[in-house]
Formats: sequence, structure tokens, C-alpha cells
Amino acid sequence: MKTRIALLFFCAGLHVSFAQTSYLLLPDRVFDGETMHTRWAVLVQGNKIMAAGPRESIKVPKEAVTLTFTYATLTPGLIEGHSHLFLYPYNITDWETQVLKESDAYRTALATVHAKNTLMAGFTTVRDLGTEGAGYADVALKRAINEGIIPGPRMWVAGRAIVSTGSYGPKGYDNDQTIMLGAEPADGNSLIKVVRDQIGNGADFVKVYADYRWGIYGEDRPSFTLDELKLVNEVTRSSGRVLVCHAKSKEAMIRAITAGAETIEHGDYLDEEVAQLMKAKGVTFMPTLGAVESIQRYRGWDKGKTPEPRLVTQKKKSFKIAYEAGVKIGLGGDVGVYPHGENVYELELMVECGMKPIEALKAATSVNARILHLENEIGFVREGFLADLVVVEGDPTQNISQLRKVKWVMKDGKVYRDEMK
Repeated sequence: MKTRIALLFFCAGLHVSFAQTSYLLLPDRVFDGETMHTRWAVLVQGNKIMAAGPRESIKVPKEAVTLTFTYATLTPGLIEGHSHLFLYPYNITDWETQVLKESDAYRTALATVHAKNTLMAGFTTVRDLGTEGAGYADVALKRAINEGIIPGPRMWVAGRAIVSTGSYGPKGYDNDQTIMLGAEPADGNSLIKVVRDQIGNGADFVKVYADYRWGIYGEDRPSFTLDELKLVNEVTRSSGRVLVCHAKSKEAMIRAITAGAETIEHGDYLDEEVAQLMKAKGVTFMPTLGAVESIQRYRGWDKGKTPEPRLVTQKKKSFKIAYEAGVKIGLGGDVGVYPHGENVYELELMVECGMKPIEALKAATSVNARILHLENEIGFVREGFLADLVVVEGDPTQNISQLRKVKWVMKDGKVYRDEMK
């Protein structure tokens, strides 16, 4: 019996040893989250980066496995800042049908596939901004990924998100029925209870719809007062979390920024005044260009062949105003409106609107790491950081679309994709 116990401990020791495999990574280029370097090496042991710098400066353990990546660039694991893993493209199934007619179990099954596709595309972390009717299934999905049950990115989740009563959909149904809304309604002092309840159910941050399409003509209008948003922010901050706001109209953005939101999602009608306020307050813009373009394509727009829709033109205008004003811009595409795993689409549109490729790459790494307050763990290739690393063909600072050509993905020290074999 003692022999068997000793053998079990010995085998357990072997398992730990194998898990601590060292890798010496030798790509042509290393983007460290801020700067591109040539002839750098990166040493990984277990789930941490042990060293990163000029090749001759790194002391290599004898047991390290050397991987050479030619004609390739190593970057930090990419970070998606506005995802909905429980949604999929509306040209396949419209939003209301997904929310109303698909069970949470079915949507969770789909979300596991979306999570894998995201990871395999080199996105090792996502900030997921609400399940849109699937309750706290994102909290469970996050747990399953963290426990290694399914492959997927590191998740930062919003849970149900918060809307004002009467503003959000689905709408237009007989009130005798109980209709599942895409987020949780709350108003006035009831916001305190709802915010605390969402936090208690596992929300990593609090998302509020500061406006919605509920104006008299269907236009975006503010859905919470400034005092209500301040109340949400006060309760949220007390828990050590942050407030993020869906806001498209100018007034909703001003209220959200004034109340203390750390990011503005969408910002369709952002103007110079809003941009200057965002810059002064250090608020980050998540432009979601990909969502607007995708929806217009689903409605029949043929890009480059038919006239550009007004909403696309307005979206580009708001992005350029923010960019030229020096507002911090992160990668946040509202992916789910378009396919998971196609996250680079948003970066391509950002570059199309005038952003330099290296700035877009920063948006997907160091900028988004700071948005998540994880800049001491991810988003950079630095000693002591988590080993979230991606290798792509070519140089994405010359052509951002090279990020689509993923050759190798490591998350938390584990290799999930290897096209080099």
C-alpha cells in the first residue's frame, strides 16, 4: 500500500514537471505591446514569461524546447474588448429570435464553440458585455474555461447588464406573456439592488445602457438621468469594479462620462466636445465599427459598389474625430454581430479609418489590458507576465490583416494552436 502511495506521489510529481515545460521562442520579430523588436527571444516556463529581450541576453535552461518562427511576428495574446459570446451573426438568426426562442442551454452550447474559435484566432482574453437574455451563463462559461473543461479565452464578464424600464427589447408582445429581455431593467433606487445582485452573481464589471432607440421617432435618447448613472457608479466602485456604458447619443455619452464610466461603447454621434471630455477624463472609446458595417451588409449594402449608408458614414466620422483628438481607443468590435474568430475585422476597419497598424495592434494588446486593469498581467511581452502569446505570419505593423494568419497560440503557458508542425 505504501509503495502504491509513493508511486502516486511520484507520478504526480512527474505530471507537475511536464506542466512546467520551458519554451525558448525565436520569432523574426517580437511586438512587446508597445514596440516592435527584431532578434528578440522569449523564454516561457510554466504559465509565465521568464525573460524577453535580445537573444544573447537570455540565459536558456538546458531542458528548454526551442521553437523558431521564420517570417513571423510574436505578439501578446490579443484582447477583444467588446464581445458577445452568446450571440451569433444576425443574418443567420435575428437578435429577437436568439433571445426569445433559443434556450439558454442551446445558446451556451453555441458559446463554447464561439469561445474556441476566438481563442484559435489568437484572442486569449475577451471582455464580454452581456449574454443578451441568457442570464449569468457567461459566468458559468468563464468557470468552465478557467477549470480547463473547454478551450476558450480568459473572460471578463458583465452578466445580464442593466437597462431602464421600457427601453430595451424584445418589444411588441402581449403583456400576458413573460418576455425575456436582453438585459435587466432597473430605475432610481432599485439600481442599487440590481447592481449589487449582478455583482453577487459574478459580474466582473457593470454595464449600463445609457441610451437606447426609444425616442419618439425611434432615435437614440438617454435612458438614465445623470444622478442615476452616478448612483450606479458609486455602488460599482464600492465593490472595486468599474462602470462601462453603451452610449450612442451625445447627451448619453456626456452623462456617462460625467458619472464616471471608464469606457464608452459605440459612440455613434461622438463629436469634438465629447472627444475633449473623454480625453480630459481618460475615458476609452470602443468604436464597434464592425457591428455597424455588418448590419448594413445584412440589409443589402454592397461595400464599394453601392452608396455608403448614412450610419456607416456617421460611424467613420465619430471614429476620426476621436482619433484626431487623441482619445484612447481600444479594440471593441461588438463581435457576435459578426462571426466569432473574425475579431480582426474591427482592426482592419480602424486602420481603414486612418489609425496606424501599430496603433491598432496596441489597441488589441496594451490598451485593452489597461481597460481591464490587468496591465501587470497581460497585454505585454514582459518578464513575469502571463504566457499569453500569439505568432502570426509576416508583420502586422505593416499590414494589420496579417493578424488573420495565426500560426501559434499559447494561453496561460499552454499551446492551443500549432501550425508550425
